[in-house]
Amino acid sequence: MSFRIIFMGTPEFSVPTLRTLVDAGHRIIAVYTQPPRPGGRRGLDLQKSPVHQAAELLGLPVFTPVNFKEPEERERFRALNADVAVVVAYGLLLPEAILNGTRNGCYNGHASLLPRWRGAAPIQRAIMAGDEKTGMMVMKMDKGLDTGPVALTREVEIGPNMTAGELHDQLKHVGAKSIGEAMVKLEMGDLPLTPQPQEGVLYATKIDKGETRIDFGRDARDVHNHIRGLSPVPGAWVEVEIGGNPERVKVLGSELADGHGPAGEVLTDELVIACASGAVRLTRLQKAGGKPLAAADFLRGTPLARGTRLA
Repeated sequence: MSFRIIFMGTPEFSVPTLRTLVDAGHRIIAVYTQPPRPGGRRGLDLQKSPVHQAAELLGLPVFTPVNFKEPEERERFRALNADVAVVVAYGLLLPEAILNGTRNGCYNGHASLLPRWRGAAPIQRAIMAGDEKTGMMVMKMDKGLDTGPVALTREVEIGPNMTAGELHDQLKHVGAKSIGEAMVKLEMGDLPLTPQPQEGVLYATKIDKGETRIDFGRDARDVHNHIRGLSPVPGAWVEVEIGGNPERVKVLGSELADGHGPAGEVLTDELVIACASGAVRLTRLQKAGGKPLAAADFLRGTPLARGTRLA
């Protein structure tokens, strides 16, 4: 016995779930993903999403509607006669006609412990807030933003120096396994749904470029969480004087350190930087157009003497 599944996802985060469902023997009758976007070195080539590419390698039919406003798109979805739709980071709000367009509705894999961190950037926001744990939840979707009842939860610890990229890579596999388990339970008619609590709701708003600059005028722990929560994409940054010119440098790794001084001042030869209280050591940096470097390698090409102020 296997389900007829419509899979809906776009980024690389979604790909392990698609492969897990295929490996489990489910029949993926259609894959929905975001349309190809301009990309490449010059931004002129249309690039298919990671899910689109994976689906083609698996020989699966792919659909890329801009939205579901047109009646024809809604009817095509309904006519697929699917048992269920599985949604992982698809990137489009689904109208009720789609949510109700399969026999069992739509189930979403969401990377947080709902109702904390509903919305677009739950992985980054959890780390930036200093959360010590997060997880993957499988929920049945309704017309609200990540408000549906929860079917399955898997918690994950967030290490003190873990970056958003590292947590992303762990959660994508936890999520794939969780969706696989949920589909087995749903097939067996044994997937109970629990309404989300009304308390503890937080929204993980999309990361804005205006919040990526590092502010050493904050507590060291806040600075550290900011850096690792934005690593590697889009990357927190600081302005550094290089060759007499100010340049943006991304900081992709840090750790808490001992030290105190004026906020933003370089305290040691190992890139310990003073914050409003406490200090952080910058461990991984990247110049514009360069590759990420460990702090020692970065300093060989860009010495930063003690007393230098970073802004």
